[in-house]
Amino acid sequence: MAKATTIKEALAKWEEKSGQKASEAKEVKLYGQIPPVEKMDGALSALVNCEKLSLSTNCIDRIANLNNLKNLRILSLGRNNIKNLNGLEAVAETLEELWISYNLIEKLRGIRVMKKLKVLYMSNNLVKDWGNPLQEKFAADQSSWIEEATKRVPKLKKLDGTLVVKGEEEEGTEGAEGAEGAEGGN
Repeated sequence: MAKATTIKEALAKWEEKSGQKASEAKEVKLYGQIPPVEKMDGALSALVNCEKLSLSTNCIDRIANLNNLKNLRILSLGRNNIKNLNGLEAVAETLEELWISYNLIEKLRGIRVMKKLKVLYMSNNLVKDWGNPLQEKFAADQSSWIEEATKRVPKLKKLDGTLVVKGEEEEGTEGAEGAEGAEGGN
């Protein structure tokens, strides 16, 4: 089997293809590397201006080395082997969208520290304790599970593609209309 692609190697390929410097880029796409990335290594620290980072469709098993990404707003880690959300606290102050579908996440411990999180895609994981629409406790009542999730992540606007509207007293309707057309992820 081929040796995994390092973040440094993936960034070098991305810079060559995009014609941008990783240290200056606002959006960096390192998804679907061949061979796949297995570790979020220290080379990520170069992405000081990055607002949108995609590492989807790799073989990453843990979130790490996001400390220098002080401007990160959108993180896409779908289709990896991630088991928990440890490591996200480094971007808790800035992250607005988290795309983590198709991973091996069982618990969402740590999600509450995400102060600005508005969009969360987390389908097709192994979550049993809350926030999974397949959870037996809320399977019969879709609005109950959404209500439970928004209690835990109060600024959430979109959950697994469903617009979450909490009532006009909080923000009015213009914020909800803007979120509906927004695209994120990869």
